[in-house]
Amino acid sequence: RTAYVQYQARGLSSVRVIPATKRPTSTPVKESSSSVHASEVAEELHIPSASSSPAVAAFGGELGSRNGNAENHDLSGSLFNPDEGYLQGSHWSTSFQGMATQPFESRISELLMAPVTESDIEIKPDGLLYLPEIKYRRILNRAFGPGGWGLVPRGAHSVSGRTLSREYALVCLGRFISQARGEQDFFDESGLATATEGCKSNALVRCCKDLGVASELWDPAFITQFKAKRCVEEWVTHAVKGSKKRMWRLKERQWDYPWAKK
Repeated sequence: RTAYVQYQARGLSSVRVIPATKRPTSTPVKESSSSVHASEVAEELHIPSASSSPAVAAFGGELGSRNGNAENHDLSGSLFNPDEGYLQGSHWSTSFQGMATQPFESRISELLMAPVTESDIEIKPDGLLYLPEIKYRRILNRAFGPGGWGLVPRGAHSVSGRTLSREYALVCLGRFISQARGEQDFFDESGLATATEGCKSNALVRCCKDLGVASELWDPAFITQFKAKRCVEEWVTHAVKGSKKRMWRLKERQWDYPWAKK
């Protein structure tokens, strides 16, 4: 039987098998030397089948129920993107290995739970305190070393309106630490690439809460004291629209265009 294979501009990235029973009976099917069976392509691309991967099997059952068919489907011929690591049978896409088995050594714990450096803290115009995501990466690199930690996707990207989101797991020294969904707004399709990076960084910040990194930023008492000491809320005017708005800034910073205090 001939398997029909779909190609994309970047090369072979997905396969769809059209069963012979669903082909039009009035049109004869011709065999050709270029015919490729989906299972052969899937094997070449290391795409797991339903029999070899419980996660794929579960998804196959979900797909079948959506199509009104309760039986599990072998998804080795489905429109998967083989470039996505979570589709290649990696156990970290579903595993909780090493979770809560023992605390990290004292040196690592001290680095992770060290008091936040106040000069690193930023404030958004709406008054939300935050630490730039690069600061979290530096703390993790000091604690575990570059290559000693990583973020693992736990599913595909999801789009809701103009918000992109994705589930990630934080793994440190071969142990599952935390899981969170990162999100990032985007305005048009040209900004999706940047949004995916922002989505990952947002998930990292959320996962780091379980390690105690910059935990003060979720402490109401610390937030109130920091704002009173190092921040100011003022009425500012938009230079173009002329609209006025109350916004927050650090005391050592000045307003940037188009906002100005008048």
